[in-house]
Amino acid sequence: MSKDTGLATKVILESLEQRIENPSLGLPEELFLFVSKVTPMINVDLFIRNDQAHTLLTWREDNIGPPGWHIPGGIVRFKEQMADRISAVAETELGAMVTFMHQPLAINEVIQPLRKIRGHFISLLFDCQLQKPPDEIRKHNWKAVTGTGRPCPGNWAWHAYCPEDLIPDHEMYRDFIDGVGS
Repeated sequence: MSKDTGLATKVILESLEQRIENPSLGLPEELFLFVSKVTPMINVDLFIRNDQAHTLLTWREDNIGPPGWHIPGGIVRFKEQMADRISAVAETELGAMVTFMHQPLAINEVIQPLRKIRGHFISLLFDCQLQKPPDEIRKHNWKAVTGTGRPCPGNWAWHAYCPEDLIPDHEMYRDFIDGVGS
């Protein structure tokens, strides 16, 4: 790398750093997406079952992949404890509170070779128990669906078995959802 290129890189990085108020609270969206192009992300996934051994899933519909059901989860921020991210995911995705086993049920590396953004993850699946139930307003009503015939983004529902429309990134959890891997 030439001296000029190194200097230009340093100026760009300093400019980016000034845009980050507190990386522990997350990054500006465009910066986060860039970082996810060049480094693996670590995320926590919350495996929540009820007394009937049904698994709690939420509906995801975003620009990252096809719409579908998924295990609630989130990306760990810089210097954030995984326990704090688990609590934040329970609150933001479900309006719930959970306790959890500190040893993950599973650790998976997910690489999506064709995806440039958010294409490499280290996913930790945690066994969680509800301490406060999910927000009933977000509960999927199986009788009332959107004009697309799908749940609304952010809806949650209990599943006795793994649904066919599970997002591809969560196929690794199919046995857990079906009760084979837990």
